[in-house]
Amino acid sequence: MPYNETLALKIENILLEKEIVFTSKKMFGGYAFMINDKMCVGVLNDQIMLRVMEEHYEKLLEENGVEPMNFTGNTMKEFLFINPEAFQTEALLHKWIIFGLEFAEKGVVKSKKKK
Repeated sequence: MPYNETLALKIENILLEKEIVFTSKKMFGGYAFMINDKMCVGVLNDQIMLRVMEEHYEKLLEENGVEPMNFTGNTMKEFLFINPEAFQTEALLHKWIIFGLEFAEKGVVKSKKKK
C-alpha cells in the first residue's frame, strides 16, 4: 500500500467540511492534496506529508513524531513527514492540516529557472 487510504479520506473530509477547494493526485509515491495549485498536505504510507511556511519549519521539527521529508537522501525544505503518533486524535489531525492550509494560502512556490 503506497498510502493509507483511510487517512487520505479523513484529510479529504476535513477539507470538504472546511469548504476548501482542492484537487488531489498521486505524488511522491503517495497521495497529495493541492490547494491553489500547491501541494500542501498528503499521505505517504501511514505518514502525513506536509508543506509548511518556512518560519514554522524548524520549530515543528522539534515536536515528537515530526521529521524532515527526505527523498533520495535530500531533505526537501518546508516539507515534513508527520508520523502517526503525532496525529492520533481528530484535533491533532486538524492541527497539522491548518499548517498546510496556511502554506496553500500564503506560501510561495519557487519555480525552477529556465535555461
